[in-house]
Amino acid sequence: MKIQYQADHDLRKAIVRGTIRRNSQIDFCSAPTPGSEILALAARDGRIVVSHDFQTMPVLFRKFTGSQPGPGVFLISQDLPLSLAIESLVSIWEVTDPEAWLNRLILIPNLVTVAIGPSA
Repeated sequence: MKIQYQADHDLRKAIVRGTIRRNSQIDFCSAPTPGSEILALAARDGRIVVSHDFQTMPVLFRKFTGSQPGPGVFLISQDLPLSLAIESLVSIWEVTDPEAWLNRLILIPNLVTVAIGPSA
């Protein structure tokens, strides 16, 4: 099974469009609405959340994974060049499986992993 991405409401839409343009096989959904329910939506659909929200997303993710498995979250700095953000997401999609990111909060491009939750 391949990774599927779920954009948080604050993620630059150019990252979503550019990732899909780079590889049209990548399934990358935009956020339907702002709010903390994005983690539940992503978990239900088996998607990794991609966000720029370094302040509240780690807190929400820790709380979410305290009671259930989390889909994984990739945090991308808004200062990161668009091309590097896109290339990072495409590369991760090409070489890993979704299970590798369960309950993990990842900082892109550093790929620093923070294991959170009961199965970590």
